[in-house]
Amino acid sequence: MYTTCSKGIGRSAATLRRGLLGALLAYLLTCTGIAMFQDHLLYYPDRATVAEMVAGGLAPWPSATDFRGLLAEPTAPARGTAIVFHGNAGHAGHRQFYVDALSPRGLRVILAEYPGYGPRSGKVGEENLVTDAEQTIALAHGRYGGPLLIIGESLGAGVAAAASARARATITGLLLFTPWDRLEHVASHHYPLLPVRWLLRDRYDSTTHLAGFGRPILVVIAGDDRIVPARFGRALYDALGEPRRLSVIEGAGHNDWFDALDDAWWDQAVTFLLGSSR
Repeated sequence: MYTTCSKGIGRSAATLRRGLLGALLAYLLTCTGIAMFQDHLLYYPDRATVAEMVAGGLAPWPSATDFRGLLAEPTAPARGTAIVFHGNAGHAGHRQFYVDALSPRGLRVILAEYPGYGPRSGKVGEENLVTDAEQTIALAHGRYGGPLLIIGESLGAGVAAAASARARATITGLLLFTPWDRLEHVASHHYPLLPVRWLLRDRYDSTTHLAGFGRPILVVIAGDDRIVPARFGRALYDALGEPRRLSVIEGAGHNDWFDALDDAWWDQAVTFLLGSSR
């Protein structure tokens, strides 16, 4: 009887060990897959030709052969230039709504495009995108001067924060839609069982980048955002110095916040961001 029980316990222990080993192997394979293919989880570029992207009064900028984005001149007397860095999906041609909001308020609008998106060559990744954004800012400032507003949306908020920190002297104001404080916090929210802090290559640490920025920053949060939960935008706002302003769009999600913004909202946003430059 004792021998039979011992054998049963031994078999159960061996089965448990095999189960734990299998679970550990599956976990390690998952971590390896996340590490290897994380770019595919973060970046969703749409490819398009310059001809396909130019529509609705938009022009290739600075030219069709040296394409960095789309340009719309203001429909009111020019007050400055706004550069928009879009989110992680699609391409710059999908962001016409920024032109509709900003052009009547006297802002020249550049819908910046990333390497690897639209018609542009190059690889995605934080350093490539941020360095390219810094070059776009420098080119726009060299051509048009100030005031210069930088706008970032979701992933673009991380790009805008890092590039604006490098180009701080040329920036008048910064507008961030559905931003995060640090990408690792958002990744940990979506993958709570994975050691994302050690797996992530791209950090997009907007809190560190904007420390001591010293320019007007407007942080816009979607109250029901399930992709970048509002608490991460609030954490970024809380870490910022003045001048700063927070706008919470109650009831809005990550992809439908724009519909809640009326003319009065845009008037107040542009006035705050231009500050003494208006």
